[in-house]
Amino acid sequence: MRRLGRKAIAGGRRWRCVMMLAALAGLGLQGAGTGERVAAAEDAPPTPADEPVPVPKACIDGTEPGWRALGPDDFWNVNCSEDTWKWDGNVLRCTGKPIGVLASKKVYRNFELVVQWRHRRYGGNSGVFVWAPTDVLKRLKPGQLPKGIEVQILDHGYKELYEKRSGKKADWFTTNGDVFPTQGAKMTPFPPVSPNGSRSFPRKELSRGVGEWNHYYVRCINGEVRLWVNGEEVSGGTGCDPREGHLCLESEGAPIEFRGLRIRELP
Repeated sequence: MRRLGRKAIAGGRRWRCVMMLAALAGLGLQGAGTGERVAAAEDAPPTPADEPVPVPKACIDGTEPGWRALGPDDFWNVNCSEDTWKWDGNVLRCTGKPIGVLASKKVYRNFELVVQWRHRRYGGNSGVFVWAPTDVLKRLKPGQLPKGIEVQILDHGYKELYEKRSGKKADWFTTNGDVFPTQGAKMTPFPPVSPNGSRSFPRKELSRGVGEWNHYYVRCINGEVRLWVNGEEVSGGTGCDPREGHLCLESEGAPIEFRGLRIRELP
């Protein structure tokens, strides 16, 4: 075995010192980087625990199994003029005059309904009636509306026109999907409710204005009515009487169009 000289030994020692310093420097750099990352995480603004999570809209278009389209053969003109209602392909046009309804020929109890609608005049008024009794419809005269549960369809301009015309505050209705009983029908409305407690007011304002298409999904089961406006549930009621009857589309003074009428009967 060959003996190393003093210079070789000293050189080896210097080399080992350089390597140890480099290693220590590396550890120091790594520690600094970790500390910076921890500090950055600690400085980041916290996410509020009560921050609302976006909820997907439940837009039911009536194309699932069991749904069927409603067309001219499914309705009868109850108390309007011959030219009040006109089918143009998938679109049903209504002049709004006289006041009255177009009713389904069939009686329904439990069902889901999809209908799209748009007002053609600022301040238009219309609606969908569910569970209208047959005997009531047969007695209706021009200008009358049936007993049942109304899912209202109002243009936003109706509020302004009502206040100008009546001089009263329009606080007893909204233009975003009220649900309420008519002509002696009964219903316990879901909150929020109108000042007199008869109407279910919508929880959100989702209706679009004149000339724009809106989407209603209405579910009626065992005396309970629920309304979705443009994909979100907003209003309804329970304990309805009657809870069986005809569907009706309303003509009430202003032109309106309907399309995409579809229904699915439930047990």
